Amino acid sequence: MDREKLKKMLREVRSGRLGVEQALERLRVLPAEDLGFAVVDTHRAIRRGFPEVVYGPGKSPEQIVQIVSALRRAEQTVLVTRVGREVFEAITEQEPRAEYHELARAVVIRQRRGRAGRPGVVVLTAGTADLSVSEEAALTAELMGQQVIRIHDVGVAGIHRLVAHRETLASARVIIAIAGMEGALPSVVAGLTDCPIIGVPTSTGYGAGAGGEAALLAMLNSCAAGLTVVNIDNGFGAGFAAAMINRQSSRRKR
Repeated sequence: MDREKLKKMLREVRSGRLGVEQALERLRVLPAEDLGFAVVDTHRAIRRGFPEVVYGPGKSPEQIVQIVSALRRAEQTVLVTRVGREVFEAITEQEPRAEYHELARAVVIRQRRGRAGRPGVVVLTAGTADLSVSEEAALTAELMGQQVIRIHDVGVAGIHRLVAHRETLASARVIIAIAGMEGALPSVVAGLTDCPIIGVPTSTGYGAGAGGEAALLAMLNSCAAGLTVVNIDNGFGAGFAAAMINRQSSRRKR
């Protein structure tokens, strides 16, 4: 149950269309459902505005299916991250509405469709090799009710490619800048815009990049103010943070 459904239920109780005992039955599984191997936080959608997200690695397909089923019993949107098609196929046996997003390696079951998202989120990638991380970020933000503009392959090796999008950057309320190798893109973007920037270092790169540590350290040591950095390859965390920032923002760009 999300906030809108909870509000609707409380209005029904107030109007007398729904009895108190019926309402209590609907709330029976809140705030959590204990599956033995996992305790599913079905109250999170009310507290934070988005349901618990399932991190796939380390869990068996059977365990993921049970967690997904618990979220669906609570009538919540489902996002399972970092999984392959075998997990998607296992989920579809119970939940035929599930979608698999190949590039993001994510399974989604939408609670509702058709709502126009809030504009303001821009996702930039330095190179094509960063697309998996960027799509995880964009998909997460979209599921949280945001419109996302994607701009790919605008790394600093060809800075004119980035400058060509200056009007889009100027209209953004929050930008996710994703880069591997030397991780320079977020610093450049933070120096050109007046909105919050979320830097995402990726494990892309040659030789001594240490699986993204060079990009991470470069972003953490940026001289550009207003740049916040998430962990290596953490597209989900960046997308979630961007959605929360945009959700809270009431600013309108001129």
